[in-house]
Amino acid sequence: MKNYTTCAVLLLAAVLCVMPVLGQEKYLGGAPQVTAYIAGTNDFSPGEDATITVVIRNSGTNAVMFTDQGTLPQTDLPTTAKLVTAALSSGGAPINITTGTQALGDIPSPGVTTVSFSAKITSDADMGSYTLPLEVQYSYLSNSLAKQPASDEVQSVYTPVNVTIPLTVMIQPVVHTSVLGAQATDLAVGTEGYINLTLENTGYQDGTAATVKILQHGDSAIIPTDDSVYVGDFPRNGIVTCLYKVSVSNNAQQQTYPVDVEVTYTNSDGNIVTSATDTVGIPVAGKLTFAVVSPPGVITQGSDTVVNITYKNTGTITAHDAEARLILYGPLSGPDSLAYLGDIPPGGTVNARYAISSAGDAAPGNYPLNTEIRYRDDLDNSRVSDIFTANVTVAPRPPASPLVLIVGVIGIVIAAVLAVGYAIIRTRKKK
Repeated sequence: MKNYTTCAVLLLAAVLCVMPVLGQEKYLGGAPQVTAYIAGTNDFSPGEDATITVVIRNSGTNAVMFTDQGTLPQTDLPTTAKLVTAALSSGGAPINITTGTQALGDIPSPGVTTVSFSAKITSDADMGSYTLPLEVQYSYLSNSLAKQPASDEVQSVYTPVNVTIPLTVMIQPVVHTSVLGAQATDLAVGTEGYINLTLENTGYQDGTAATVKILQHGDSAIIPTDDSVYVGDFPRNGIVTCLYKVSVSNNAQQQTYPVDVEVTYTNSDGNIVTSATDTVGIPVAGKLTFAVVSPPGVITQGSDTVVNITYKNTGTITAHDAEARLILYGPLSGPDSLAYLGDIPPGGTVNARYAISSAGDAAPGNYPLNTEIRYRDDLDNSRVSDIFTANVTVAPRPPASPLVLIVGVIGIVIAAVLAVGYAIIRTRKKK
């Protein structure tokens, strides 16, 4: 039995030794053939945020296939594009490409891959056709089998390739708005006012049934109240003037704030289109403020006095139908704490009169009184200023003069004599 097993093993080994060696298929010649085109639309408009989608195709073919080329397989096919990268640039076109170089990996043949690039069409782009260069880089297996050993060794040689593929995009005619002028009327912090805009259609499209709209720019302090003005026909190089009512938030500052402008119109194809947004700065004045510019009014202890207080408009807009209020406290009082001031232009002053009474025991000195002004803005909205200070001085009662004291004593004596005489006369009459 042992001899039989040994013979079987020897026989199997002999059979294996005479079996043919299995060869590997290998390719000679051929290379990647890379092309590209824009998928979807290649029509864009000035000011548009665009996504340019590019399809990259590899259609390379192998030239010759060899069999029985050694025992090791070929690492890559010569037609495979290895480690592909793609970069799109503007090439001088009015387009800003915001996506950088994209790594796409390997593209076998036949094979396709898709890559997207974000872009911004400039707002002043002229209509026409533009070429964008697509830079594609890759490498491929380029070594020749003629130089390869026939069995157990494969030497791989890769050749880098850099190819530029032109891609065509079209800039279509559209209405484009340019703000020629922006004027703000009595626009201050915490008020409402008007913005007057003058616009020109600097695009290549005549707009019909056009409506010019203003929009709040982000968290800008200027908030449109009436945001749309219908202008009808808005032809190329046409100029329109639009008036809008806006409000300014109470927490704004004295500075320039942005407002967005866009036009919705019907184009030559009968489609309703919205133009790219244009942004314009609107100056906002600071909150309307007032100050007391008169010297402190003087009141004597225990007396009633009419005090004159002069108010000044230290802001940049007119306060309409202004009314001042004086807040009295402690030993000071009065029958009326309100005074009508009328209209106060920027830098203007107006006088108010208050009847104030001082208690007899009021401490002499300066009394800072709170005061405020209620007024109406340019759109007849009621507003109230911040509280500020009006000073009033309480003066001590002046001491009586010697002559007054003598007259007073004489008066007292005369009164006493008269009283005694009157009492004696009445007593005699009763008897």
